[in-house]
Amino acid sequence: MNKLTTRTLAPQTLSAQQTAALYALYERYYGGTTPELFRRDLAEKDHILLLEDTGGQIRGFTTLKTIPFTDNGRAARAVFSGDTVIDHRFWGEQTLPLAWCALAGRLKAQMPDAPLYWLLIVKGDRTYRYLNVFSKTYYPNRRHPTPPDIQQLIDRLAADRFGAHYHPDSGLVRYPQSQGHLKSEWLNEKTAAHPEAAYFRRRNPRHAEGEELVCLTLLEAENLRSFALRGFLDGLAQGAL
Repeated sequence: MNKLTTRTLAPQTLSAQQTAALYALYERYYGGTTPELFRRDLAEKDHILLLEDTGGQIRGFTTLKTIPFTDNGRAARAVFSGDTVIDHRFWGEQTLPLAWCALAGRLKAQMPDAPLYWLLIVKGDRTYRYLNVFSKTYYPNRRHPTPPDIQQLIDRLAADRFGAHYHPDSGLVRYPQSQGHLKSEWLNEKTAAHPEAAYFRRRNPRHAEGEELVCLTLLEAENLRSFALRGFLDGLAQGAL
């Protein structure tokens, strides 16, 4: 395989041709989407990380939005992850996750004294398992109940973001119809027995229909593991965007 590289852009700077290429990749793996829905979601994000091969062909991407809020009178921010996809021929490559952690570090460098959270809505166990790979403490978590103050924060951020589509009793985002779900051919039942995957599926039994579990973790050096910590510290060293 060709060596993969990443670069960060503002979604608003993408050409129509680039946006069409992004959608073609996304639509290959996800149902319940349309070009209009995809473009609308893309336009309201702050950053897009592109994963490219040496020929400049897009092999994956992830979008994110920074959400400022106050927590007990203190300034804080959440990084909200949007559409994410990687060409299946490159699954297992860590180039994009490492670049995402470096970007999170650069966002942290903008406001080093303000808490920075990762707000993630999850519709697949492969994505949920990243939380355990990236971080030491995250919620919801199969090992520990969610502390009341963290649950209140999750509920608040999710309600602000998704309104009545967020159901605090289950922690799930449910739309009248799917806003994007992994196509059945890409569902990996071989991992269903993995403890993290099994827990996610219990919490979100209708994930294949597009329901999404709202998750939260703190993006601080002391809460990050291995390569996620390395990427985050690299981003901090690079400085603010």
